Amino acid sequence: MARIVVIGAGLGAMAAAARLAVAGHRVTVYERGPTYGGAVGRFERDGFAFDTGPGLLHLPAVYRDLFVKTGREPLEECVALTQVDPASRHVFADGTRVDLPNASRAGTVAALDAALGAGAGARWGDFLVRAREAWDRTRRPLLEEPLPADPAPPAREPYPALRPGLLRRPTTTLAQVGARELRDPRLAALLDAYAWSYGFDPATAPASAAVLPYMEQTFGSWYVGGGLRALADAVYERCLKRRVAFVFDTPVEDVLEKDGRAVGVRLAGGETVEADHVVSGAPVPALYRDHVVAWERGDDRPRFQPLGTSRVTVCLALRGAREADAVHRAVVHAQGERPTVTVLRPDDPALRPDPDHEAVTVTSTVRTAQERDWRSFAGRMVEAAGRVVPELRERLLWQHVRTPEDVRRDTGVAEVPGPALAGAAGRLLPADNRSPLPGLWFAGGWSHPGGGLAHAGMSGALVAGFIVEGAEFRGSQ
Repeated sequence: MARIVVIGAGLGAMAAAARLAVAGHRVTVYERGPTYGGAVGRFERDGFAFDTGPGLLHLPAVYRDLFVKTGREPLEECVALTQVDPASRHVFADGTRVDLPNASRAGTVAALDAALGAGAGARWGDFLVRAREAWDRTRRPLLEEPLPADPAPPAREPYPALRPGLLRRPTTTLAQVGARELRDPRLAALLDAYAWSYGFDPATAPASAAVLPYMEQTFGSWYVGGGLRALADAVYERCLKRRVAFVFDTPVEDVLEKDGRAVGVRLAGGETVEADHVVSGAPVPALYRDHVVAWERGDDRPRFQPLGTSRVTVCLALRGAREADAVHRAVVHAQGERPTVTVLRPDDPALRPDPDHEAVTVTSTVRTAQERDWRSFAGRMVEAAGRVVPELRERLLWQHVRTPEDVRRDTGVAEVPGPALAGAAGRLLPADNRSPLPGLWFAGGWSHPGGGLAHAGMSGALVAGFIVEGAEFRGSQ
């Protein structure tokens, strides 16, 4: 039985902790904040509750597997899962609206044809066929297997872009895919919105980002009753049942090293804790920025995604009941100075004080390098949300704005990591689970397979597998 210290109590870290505890190891989690969940947070006030991180789950199979492997109670006995249908309503700059069904290729094609004109659905459907090729080529190496020692294969572009004209440069970015293959500014905006929702700028994101809409439209969008915070609650409870120990409000200030290997951690206040392995679920950039892991040169640090994007979230407490034809998720596309926003309106009694009120969450992806008047920006977000929430201003009781600085306070970094993407010369591959320091492992959103709520759970599974089969992998570090 090994002694294992886990840094941070995010979803990926807790997934690793639960799996390691089931394997018979003694696991203690040290979390610098007062609670668990990492980016999967909750804001509550006056009987209203809001998810402050992701609002939907797109690969529930990952958490089904976690719950099967760590106990007798399956996921559905611990949380209520429902498919969101329609998956999303899109409102384009010209006023065109389209409702896309959940996990129905034929339904999506028909909806796009009806809203955007004959042929639009076929072009989107043909694009998804090519996106599936990219998915098939990258699913196993990016989501299910350890990162290869040679990063060249996943660094190659897997998306089979249509051949450009003789005088055109080859298609390399998602924005080029939209312009050249979809040939409708609204379809291009639809594609761009998927990229932005995961933190990628379509102008620089590789064509392989086509897997993002493919993944959502193929495997569906799911809502967790009580909000995604309820999933964090369930994973935490599973950890407790597996006798994982949690210590909150206790930052880890240093990973201890002896004979070239991690041998424990030093806590704030100077206490040291010995360990056979250290698993860090903290953001990889923060570990090295704060010298929790020692490094002297830039090449001592592992690779991690340089996305440079974060999110602004506006929590809206509204008087009046949610209208009968409201949809769970709406995307209002940019128009003038109004940004693209995602509006979540779950019909969930657990999130509102009574049936005569509604809790609405509005989010927008922003670049962290830009200085903004966040109050003014939030006002434009609310204005955009008013296109899908009737009489929003008249119904508004109060609003609460969360900026990238709030993300930094809660997670340690302002940026929000995206899923691993192939292509782009490998720059969008996350950190390997095997850190440069033997005995130290990376789990969670900033590590392989990383990025996104579901992927964090995959990361925890990989790390647990490495440690359980330590003799097999230790020599490869």
